[in-house]
Amino acid sequence: MISTAWAADAHGGGLLSDPSLWVAVAFVIFVALAGKMMVKGITKMLDDRTALIRRTLSEAEKLRTEAQKARDEAQKNLAESAALAEGIVAQAKAEAERLTQHAAEEREALIARREQQARDRIAQAEAQATREVRNLAVDVALTATRTLLREQVGSAKGTALIEEAIAELPRRLH
Repeated sequence: MISTAWAADAHGGGLLSDPSLWVAVAFVIFVALAGKMMVKGITKMLDDRTALIRRTLSEAEKLRTEAQKARDEAQKNLAESAALAEGIVAQAKAEAERLTQHAAEEREALIARREQQARDRIAQAEAQATREVRNLAVDVALTATRTLLREQVGSAKGTALIEEAIAELPRRLH
């Protein structure tokens, strides 16, 4: 084989008849085609990766926007809740003051009622004691009058008049 290549070279075939040249040309064409396909594959892979990164960035931006909206809404709700809590606290304080004042008024009214009840009981006791003393005085006076009249007046007619007068005394004295 080597002798054939030398023979072809010797006959003036020149450079185009050299098989190394054709192997080199075939290798360059193969590398160019393979390189072109590899470049297409790498380009497609990079384009796909770029599209995936864009989609991911787009989703991340949407998520960031949603998170920002959620944070703003949470801050708004927090502010509303704080205002509501302040209102509730103020209302509770006002209610506590009102209840304290009402309890004080009720306590004063209860003290006044009990004081009046004590005065009424004292007045009743005084009236009762006065009636008892008067009744006792009337009874003592009647007993004394009976005794005196019996001793001083002895007749039967006088006794009847005295008994009648004595019977009327309690009605007239009470």
